[in-house]
Amino acid sequence: MATTADIPRLEMLQVADMVAREKGIEREEVLEAMEQAIQKSGRAKYGLEHDIRAEIDRKTGEIKLLRYMQVSDVIENENTQVSVADAQRRNPEAQVGDFLTDELPPIDFGRVAAQTAKQVITQRMRESERKRQYEEFKDRVGEIVSGVVKRVDYGNITVDLQRAEGVIRRDETIPRESLRVNDRVRAYIFDVREEPRGPQIFLSRSHPQFMAKLFTQEVPEIYDNIIEIKAVARDPGSRAKIAVLSHDSSIDPIGACVGMRGSRVQAVVQELQGEKVDIIPWSSDTANFIVNALAPAEVSKVLMDEEKNKTEVVVPDDQLSLAIGRRGQNVKLASQLTGWEIDIMTETEESERRQKDTRERTELFKATLDVDDVIAHLLVAEGYATVEDVSEAAVEDLAGVEGFDEEIATELQRRGREYLEKRDAELAERLASLGVAEDVVNAEGLTLPMVVALGEAGVKTLDDLADLASDELREIVGESTIDNDAANAIIMKAREHWFADEAAPADEAAKS
Repeated sequence: MATTADIPRLEMLQVADMVAREKGIEREEVLEAMEQAIQKSGRAKYGLEHDIRAEIDRKTGEIKLLRYMQVSDVIENENTQVSVADAQRRNPEAQVGDFLTDELPPIDFGRVAAQTAKQVITQRMRESERKRQYEEFKDRVGEIVSGVVKRVDYGNITVDLQRAEGVIRRDETIPRESLRVNDRVRAYIFDVREEPRGPQIFLSRSHPQFMAKLFTQEVPEIYDNIIEIKAVARDPGSRAKIAVLSHDSSIDPIGACVGMRGSRVQAVVQELQGEKVDIIPWSSDTANFIVNALAPAEVSKVLMDEEKNKTEVVVPDDQLSLAIGRRGQNVKLASQLTGWEIDIMTETEESERRQKDTRERTELFKATLDVDDVIAHLLVAEGYATVEDVSEAAVEDLAGVEGFDEEIATELQRRGREYLEKRDAELAERLASLGVAEDVVNAEGLTLPMVVALGEAGVKTLDDLADLASDELREIVGESTIDNDAANAIIMKAREHWFADEAAPADEAAKS
């Protein structure tokens, strides 16, 4: 039977057990918080300069207040250090680095001390709670959670997740969706951060993966990995596209996602506040996938530029508005879904552009190679676009053009090279009179005609070139001769000496 003296000790252990159960944290963490509180009160009584520590016996609840003194060769602080000689008088085996302890009389917790202890315990409980929340939710990024709306502040929604709180920021909500306090809501955990004010759990209802996870919950075949969601694109609250692939040839991925009488897709649409969802088949053939992504519009032709990750899609004239969609929504979602930049044009526009390109190239060859319409047309039809293409081509390739032989091919190359030599000589002469700096002339990515065009526009030094924007550079040298990425690369290369000049003083200072 416990004595009267033992009751406070037992009570302390009982309080620790009770707090641990209520807060859902470890009993040891509560006892450590209590030790810190007692230690803080002990230092307040015996002096903050002393190294005073408290210990609570985990079985009996007995409290010990101890002063620690470290054995040291050099005494810098007499309150926390003791010399080797003095230490060995008390303990012959004491060595440098060891600690000697003196037990202090127990302190009577007054009102202030009790209040301090309460604050310390509360703070430790809060820290422990935050740590538990972070540890619990950091591995749940990518999951859908359900909670109750607790607060709505200027469009930002705080959601009670029972064991924590999450936040749906205004830009992560579905447009025109009205959530009120006490409404039950589902959302996607897209980020969990540990911040000074506690773990921040960021939720989203507009994230593309929110829709993907909803389909995973509604379609057992997706959950079982028989059907795979390959890509998702959303215009939250309005329209979305999802690309799916079946790993079982006997299962139709579209039908499985739609469900009996549309039950599965309607469950997702209802959760997304009526967002229209297009379910399309994924294809490893990029051109075919782009055609599928632009559904319901029909596509006549796909022209792809893999280097620029860009594609031109030709559609019948009456399909243009359908392919683009309201406010460009259909082509925008298709671009997001496929990861390709998509330009839409009608068959009429494509035909007119092709005819214009053919006319321009034909006239170019007639003027530079001194040939008639027939030969010029044949060169264009074979894909030759510039005089350089003709002069640098292999003779056997040129001779292989219908109606050409080796003699014609050799003559065309001779005329092409003569034209280029004459043009380059004229450009070099013009360049000399312009006074363009050597480093601009030798800049990587610029041809001689481009350098002359820059000189005529007043761009004569590397600094002048570095000051240009990409659209200005393209306007000067001709937009058809260079794309935006190449223009950016030339300008960034020209700016390298700026960064080198800035780094040099810093390097000199570091050496000093």
